Amino acid sequence: MSDLPTPSSASRRLVGRISAICLLALAAAYGIGGSMIEYAFASDPLGPRVFPVALAVVLAGLSLFYLKSPGWAEGFPSGTLLLRILSVPALLVVSVLLFEPAGFAVSVFVLTFGTGIIFGAPWLKSLIGAAGHAALWWVVFSLLLEVYLPAGNWFG
Repeated sequence: MSDLPTPSSASRRLVGRISAICLLALAAAYGIGGSMIEYAFASDPLGPRVFPVALAVVLAGLSLFYLKSPGWAEGFPSGTLLLRILSVPALLVVSVLLFEPAGFAVSVFVLTFGTGIIFGAPWLKSLIGAAGHAALWWVVFSLLLEVYLPAGNWFG
């Protein structure tokens, strides 16, 4: 048995409601983005907007239902677990910001290496895995699929 404190039912409902609010915001953004799709009216009477807007409406309805009665949810993480959870999206943002100046390979390397470290892999294995991962995807996209991948402004 774990010696971690168990979260109260109020805390669990709060986590469920926070999730529901995030889903509702995602539904709104998706619906707004879908409604902005431009198309020629003569091509199709419904057009390509219907599907994303309908999905947004369904997601919004389900998230409102979940907001009303969240049911059982895991407790909100704390301590090192919360730090690890927040580190993954922060690392993703860093990787995306590095994409243009440092290039595809460096960006993938940083993302893979950081993810390995966050999940407890040894430094050397993370380093080797990240280098192999970046090289693999560079070969697949650049050489096999002939997709242009930026080398980065730092490397010319």
